[in-house]
Amino acid sequence: MSEISSAALIALALDLTQSLADKDRFDRLLSTVRHAVDCDAVVLLHVQGEQLKPLALQGLAKETLGRRFEIGAHPRFLQICQSTEPVRFAADCGLPDPYDGLLLVHDGDLPVHACMGLPLLANDQLIGVLTLDSMVPNVFDDIPKRSLDIIAAMSAATLNTAMMLQELESHSQHSQQVVAELTHEALVKDGGELIGDSEVMLKLKNEIDMVAGSDYSILIEGDTGVGKELVARTIHTRSSRRDAPLVYVNCAALPETLIESELFGHVKGAFTGADRDRVGKFSLASGGTIFLDEIGELPLAVQSKLLRALQNQEIQVVGKDSIEHVDVRIVAATNRQLAVEVEQGRFRADLYHRLSVYPLQVPALRERGGDISLLAGYFIELTRRKLGMGQLAITADALALLSAYDWPGNVRELEHVISRAALRARGDSRSDIVRIGLTHLALTMPQQSDTQPIAASAAVAVDTQLNLKQQTEAFQRQLIMQKLADHQGNWSAAAKSLNVDRANLNRLAKRLGIQVSKRVELN
Repeated sequence: MSEISSAALIALALDLTQSLADKDRFDRLLSTVRHAVDCDAVVLLHVQGEQLKPLALQGLAKETLGRRFEIGAHPRFLQICQSTEPVRFAADCGLPDPYDGLLLVHDGDLPVHACMGLPLLANDQLIGVLTLDSMVPNVFDDIPKRSLDIIAAMSAATLNTAMMLQELESHSQHSQQVVAELTHEALVKDGGELIGDSEVMLKLKNEIDMVAGSDYSILIEGDTGVGKELVARTIHTRSSRRDAPLVYVNCAALPETLIESELFGHVKGAFTGADRDRVGKFSLASGGTIFLDEIGELPLAVQSKLLRALQNQEIQVVGKDSIEHVDVRIVAATNRQLAVEVEQGRFRADLYHRLSVYPLQVPALRERGGDISLLAGYFIELTRRKLGMGQLAITADALALLSAYDWPGNVRELEHVISRAALRARGDSRSDIVRIGLTHLALTMPQQSDTQPIAASAAVAVDTQLNLKQQTEAFQRQLIMQKLADHQGNWSAAAKSLNVDRANLNRLAKRLGIQVSKRVELN
């Protein structure tokens, strides 16, 4: 064939747009090339460093796909790779053919035949090679260079598109892995269940159930250590976005100069040190939830940009003029009283109202009467697994002390106290069952406030001459006597208020020298 028809070239261009899968794309390319150019074999090879890797072929043995041709070891390939134009080898060319013994229509060494190679360029860089072979000598000689240039350009575009798609897919997979890791970290951090059946916790759980299914912005307020992160995770897992990312951002840990970049991303060269594009947390969270912890620490300048993300679901990447749209639900948390921060000018009022569409208040542990024993059991089992213990338990008097303690550090402090106590108890134990006792807790006795009075007649002054065990026993004795007085000597009611089993309370009382009777009167 001396000339390739315009119809064949148009068919080639149209056919290459019909498939996105690499294998299909390459097979269509080779089939269309063979339809346009009469040949017995055609191969598409990708340049990988100093090698050529076959990506697709027709007319050669399948095992050719497993080969990696060293360019420098094959003079014909080297000549093609060093050229910027189609290379047609003379029929009597003495250069060895890399396809000797691989052509399906001929066994053994190749006789005189036609051979042609097209370098495939993208942005003036060699990305691949297209080779054509025919058992008919000189069959390629009269094909116009213009036609070959068009075939080479289309083939290069096909290969370059495939390479870009693979790169995009690789970046996408990486981003998905990053998001999955962030989400996994957020979901497993500090446990995954709201423990407690106190009145205030039941109220909180009900509110979470009500609001989780909506897309409202949520502001979670509460003291440090109460479990605000856990509430945020619970909201996400019970929402319609549960299968999408949950991205955690600790606003207090971000340097002020990098907060905007961390939240919204930046492009290469946006500022000193920005040596590559960076995807922001809002983009990573698109379709899911972003949890902004310690949001009260954000500077006012960043708050205004965050407001636009809430109002319009729009972000602006640092160093980029255009606006990007995201689909993100915002859950924020703070241990500050943002209403007070607004009054004092440290937090934007408009942002505060946008965030607190549905505010949630997480109660302090001291307000959660009856939950301490449940939480203690949860953390004891968690600690047992972490430390690889066979069995870990807690004594009744130790549990009573936990229930009486004020817990300024809230749930987090309880977890740490139990973790440390378990280590001490394991060191002291000579039994398969390790028991956490009073001495292992090492708690400082709580100071009674005006809102938690104890009857003066039952008060016990702290004697600095007493050791921790003696002071603990004195406090326990005082507390039990007070509870018995509050419940007119009813041991069952007193045990319930202390959240201990009645039998355990009786045993503890006897050990403390309290007369176990039907009624206890305080003088």
